[in-house]
Amino acid sequence: MVGPNLNREEPVRVSCLQENLAKGLSIVGRAVSSRSTLPVLGNILLEAKDNELRLAATNLEIGVNCWIGAKVEDEGSITVPARLLSDFVNNLPPERVDLELAVRTQTLHVHCARYDANMKGIDAADFPIIPTAGTGTEQDEQEEALDGTRIELETSGLRRMIDQVTFAASSDESRPILTGVEVNFQSDRLTMAATDGYRLSLRSVHLDKPFVDESMTVIVPARSLGELGRIIADADTERPVQVLVTQARNQIIFQIWGKGGNRGGFHRVELASQLIDARFPDYRAIIPKNHTTRTVVDTAALLKAVRVAQLFARDNANIIRVAVGPGPANGQSQGQGYVKLTATSAEMGDSVNELDAMVEGTDLEIAFDARFLIDVLNQIDEPQVVLETTQNTRPGTIRPLGMGEDEFLHVVMPMHPPR
Repeated sequence: MVGPNLNREEPVRVSCLQENLAKGLSIVGRAVSSRSTLPVLGNILLEAKDNELRLAATNLEIGVNCWIGAKVEDEGSITVPARLLSDFVNNLPPERVDLELAVRTQTLHVHCARYDANMKGIDAADFPIIPTAGTGTEQDEQEEALDGTRIELETSGLRRMIDQVTFAASSDESRPILTGVEVNFQSDRLTMAATDGYRLSLRSVHLDKPFVDESMTVIVPARSLGELGRIIADADTERPVQVLVTQARNQIIFQIWGKGGNRGGFHRVELASQLIDARFPDYRAIIPKNHTTRTVVDTAALLKAVRVAQLFARDNANIIRVAVGPGPANGQSQGQGYVKLTATSAEMGDSVNELDAMVEGTDLEIAFDARFLIDVLNQIDEPQVVLETTQNTRPGTIRPLGMGEDEFLHVVMPMHPPR
């Protein structure tokens, strides 16, 4: 991007809707660096061009570009403090916002209704270049468009897939490989896997549009996919997400199209993320190959029972005991099986919650971390869930009833309560 002419006397004028500007700032604001020694990384880039206003932010690991509709009288760009601009715009009334840049002093004047502010900025030429996937139009001539493998993914399905995987990734930066999600692209299938060493979430979907003859695997930071999922929530679900993988630069770029004509909407967003250059653990080795007990239980009822049990398990490492059996527990249930959740607190007491279930196999009692069960059950939309177990020292598997192991599978390690 060419820097502005600082000797220019004429101001740069742009106007847009407050709702659209606030939406754009909320999207790119999460990529603003909070700990950088470079002041410009604490700023958001504003670039007026081709009747669009581009907002951009980066922390050098993830970069986000967002284009919103605007009336551009003169082209220009500047960076301004992210928090100041976002907080100011969020408190403005839902009316037209006029932006005027004094190029010589690098000062941005913001006017909306009876609100006015002047914000000191930093030259846009100092802002890092965020790579773009390009739109295939003449606008790309001034942008750093990249070459690589391009894939189209169905928008709403991708968001659900991200939600069902990223929660299992680790937040421990000392093991960076586990903070990522393994993403495998095959000719007709997309598979995501995440693990923190105690649980594994595996999700796979069929691709309607085959793209390559051979498979390609990359490791994307879970935080980047989480940001993508949030952006997709406001996207145009009729248009696919465009994915560009540039192995040479070790980057992945997602292009999302918005509902540009709506108030509080955006035209398009591009999220560029560095990939994690490491070998992902061989997670398939820990997936149980068989089971001795298969339990089918109501998803919502199990989630509520686990939440109640966690109230008593919080000061006991969140450990709850899950007992399953094919016959009635304590002779009270008339169903074909039961699930009984027990949690004990030395100071607060104990809780015993029982549910009817369809159980095939032998009785078993196994201890799990209640938080892990809550996390996965929150991501299951189907009315019933399947729990398959072998021994109280071996991992258990959880999946929605009606979905095969090759579609959605969650593996959770058992806990060993202190005696």
